[in-house]
Amino acid sequence: MGSRLAGKVALITGASKGIGRGLAIGLGAEGARVAVNFKTDPEGAEQTVRQVSEAGGEVDLFQADIGSKQDFEGMVEAVCRRFGRLDVLVNNAARTRFGPFFEVTEEDFEDVVSTILRGPFFGSMAAARGMMESGGGSIINISSIAVRQIIPFHSSYTMAKAGLEALTRQLALELAPQVRVNCVAPAATSNDRNRAYDPDFDPKWAAVTPAGRVGQVEDYVGPCVFLASDEAAFVTGQILTVDGGWTLRGCTPDMSDFDFSEDRRRG
Repeated sequence: MGSRLAGKVALITGASKGIGRGLAIGLGAEGARVAVNFKTDPEGAEQTVRQVSEAGGEVDLFQADIGSKQDFEGMVEAVCRRFGRLDVLVNNAARTRFGPFFEVTEEDFEDVVSTILRGPFFGSMAAARGMMESGGGSIINISSIAVRQIIPFHSSYTMAKAGLEALTRQLALELAPQVRVNCVAPAATSNDRNRAYDPDFDPKWAAVTPAGRVGQVEDYVGPCVFLASDEAAFVTGQILTVDGGWTLRGCTPDMSDFDFSEDRRRG
């Protein structure tokens, strides 16, 4: 157990798998009491809880559809009842719905925008009120390298993530000085979803990344711990790109044979 986040309460949205799970474990290992949010994957969320506990953290589960203003507000209230306060909000939950532009449906669009933009907008509003009353806090939004270097088949996702980065800067100004708002923009990351698109996802993206490898979930823990901690007391409104140098080169592997069909069916 570390102590950089001792005494703080952190809520991570979309923490049943992937980057969200890694951040929950990492923040818990640094002393934060962790609220694990999930929407439709209770088994995955329970696994996250077990891993946070094994790392020495205090943790609890909170089910909510963060695309719903009412759900997000209710979850923030529940977290404050359970832990007494909320110091850190990590807006990690996202929907992708990747595919060709002309195949994007209204349902796809609404799902992506509600999760990536609507949720963090109203969730940050609810969280920031409590943070300001208790002396301050940190909001961390999880964006994507896709905002800086356009990637095929990402139209609604890239648009929404770009809006999230703009929201980061806007709220950093409006919520200062009590609440800091920053953003981490991950690279192409090794996970089950991406390997389902293409079994060769990792080596293909490693080949176009100056660091020589694809991103790992653990690569984002350190930056988020820093932004959540008092070490970042003078840091707000920043977009921190964590991409192994990929945006320096900016080329993508051939994605024409990626199978996005399962992604489009996700509930």
